Amino acid sequence: MAQLLNITRQGTCLSRPQFGVFYRHAVPMGTTAKEEMNKFWAKNNKLNRPMSPHITIYQWSVPMIMSITHRGTGVGLSGGISAFALLALVLPGSYPYYLDLIHSLSIGPALLGLAKFGIAFPLSYHTLNGIRHLFWDSGKGFTLPEVYRSGYVVIALSILTSIAAIAYM
Repeated sequence: MAQLLNITRQGTCLSRPQFGVFYRHAVPMGTTAKEEMNKFWAKNNKLNRPMSPHITIYQWSVPMIMSITHRGTGVGLSGGISAFALLALVLPGSYPYYLDLIHSLSIGPALLGLAKFGIAFPLSYHTLNGIRHLFWDSGKGFTLPEVYRSGYVVIALSILTSIAAIAYM
């Protein structure tokens, strides 16, 4: 058994079975993260590997902006809904109390309309762009003109449905 515990071969060390893990190509102890990073960059320079491009080199386009906005509205909506749900559980009082509180602040119609648009637009944009993605999932609308056209349609419909929702509220 002792001989089995001390078996070693190139790249694998079985001498520490108490951890239950084979140690393969482990970084030797005593090197710091900075030393390893310097080795990495030296190797890349020696092999003449290109550096990954940064976001600043890309020319912004409608699909790119829409993709970023779709992700942002998704994160914002999920965070807002989670915060609203948490506040509804924690805060005392009921919904009519807080609705009356907002009415008592005498916020002007412009600011109130802007707040409503701030809630309605991300919801309508994320929903309509999600429908656009469902069409893409079915394999339709992948040509560049169709991507731009559907993007402009989503933006226009998002603005129109947001305005309609504000007018209705």
